[in-house]
Amino acid sequence: MAKIIVSTDHAPKSLAYSQAVKAAGLVFVSGQGPFDPGTGAIVGETIQEQTAQCLRNIEAILQAAGSSLADIVSATFILADPEDFAGINEEWAKWFPNNPPARQGAKLPLQVKGLRISIAVIAEA
Repeated sequence: MAKIIVSTDHAPKSLAYSQAVKAAGLVFVSGQGPFDPGTGAIVGETIQEQTAQCLRNIEAILQAAGSSLADIVSATFILADPEDFAGINEEWAKWFPNNPPARQGAKLPLQVKGLRISIAVIAEA
């Protein structure tokens, strides 16, 4: 099965990597920051606002791949500040109230002014 590059104008783009790749019946979504797809500006100041924007970007990419948030099987989030863990859980529960995907987290090694979180996911295609 060939890999398929997924791209949409409804999520931020990068010259360095694909928004997502479909392969082996899965969609691998690259880490998404809380960036506005049109302006590239960071959306939100709180961890909840930034988490929501990351998930909106992921949702748009998954839709372009013919998948959805309900199809996510695994998620990895990277936080700038571990103190934001409770805030991400608060927002996460709104998006995944039932049967949430497997998840892991780490501390963000890069310092981008205003950036609090990045989220990558793997979903069924």
